[in-house]
Amino acid sequence: MSEQTIDDLVRVDALVKTFPLRNAWGRTTGTVRAVDGVDLTIRRGETLALVGESGSGKSTLGRSILQMDEPTSGTVTYDGVDLTSLPRSRRAPYHRSMQVIFQDPFSSLNPHRTALQNVMEPLTVLAPGGDSRAQAIEALAAVGIDGDAVHRRPRAFSGGQRQRIVIARAIAVRPGFVVCDEPLSALDMSIQAQVTDLLLRLQRELELTYLFISHDLSVVREIATRTAVMNRGRIVELGPTAEVFASPQHAYTRHLLDAALSIDPVQARRRLERISTRPDLVGLEPEGTVLTEVSPGHFVLR
Repeated sequence: MSEQTIDDLVRVDALVKTFPLRNAWGRTTGTVRAVDGVDLTIRRGETLALVGESGSGKSTLGRSILQMDEPTSGTVTYDGVDLTSLPRSRRAPYHRSMQVIFQDPFSSLNPHRTALQNVMEPLTVLAPGGDSRAQAIEALAAVGIDGDAVHRRPRAFSGGQRQRIVIARAIAVRPGFVVCDEPLSALDMSIQAQVTDLLLRLQRELELTYLFISHDLSVVREIATRTAVMNRGRIVELGPTAEVFASPQHAYTRHLLDAALSIDPVQARRRLERISTRPDLVGLEPEGTVLTEVSPGHFVLR
C-alpha cells in the first residue's frame, strides 16, 4: 500500500483484533483473529464500503478503528494522529470527530428519552459549553424530524424515522468521519432509498467521510467511491467500486458478487452459505500474503 498522503483521513496499519475462545467452564482455550493484519486508508470526503459475509470481521474492524474495541496490535491514525498510542484520557476530541450509525435504530436509542433528549446526550458529553438544545433541534431538522415530533419517544416513530434520529445524533457533534454499520439492513426496502439519499445529502453538506459497512452490494454499488472486500479478517480485494464490480480479481470477490447480486433471494442466501463453508472459495495463502496492485488503485491479496 502507498504512504499516507494529506488526502488520507484514516489510516490502518497491520491491525489485529483477537478474542479469546472459552469452554463451558469459562477457561480460555485459544483465540480467534476477527481482524488479521489489515492495512487500509480512507480518503477525506469519500465513501469506502466494507463488504463480506457475516463473520468476516467487518463490524469488528469498524469498531477497532473507532477504538470501541481496543486493537490487539497495529495502529489506527486519524488526521495524522496515532489513536492507538494515545491514553484514553486524551481521546475525547477524536470521539467527537468519529461517530457511528448502528444497524438497529431502536436499540440504539434510549426508549425513555425523547428524540430531542437522545440527540442532546452526546452534545452534553462531547461538546459541553454550547447550546446543546439548539444544536440538537438543528440536527433533527436536517434529517426531517421537527416540530412537536422532537418531543416524542422512539416508540412513536417508524423504523425509518428512528434511523433518522440516530443519524441526527451522529451528525449533531459535527464529526468528520462516520462509520455506517449496516445502517439500512433493518429498514423496509421502500425506506432504504430515502435513508441512502439522506446520507449522501448530509455527506455533501457537512463534508463527511464514510466507512459504509454492508452486505447489500446493490446499495454499495450506488453509494461507494471504493470497495474493500473482507474475508476471514483480511482485506482480499480493494479498489474503485465500479472496477471491483465489473472486473473482480479475487475468487472470493467473484463468488460473493455472484451470490449477493442474484435476482432470487433464496438462491442468493444459499450461495452465500456455500461460500462460507467451502475453503476452495477463500483463496487465501497462509503467511506472507500482501495486497498487490493489479491496476491503478486496485489491489488484490496474493
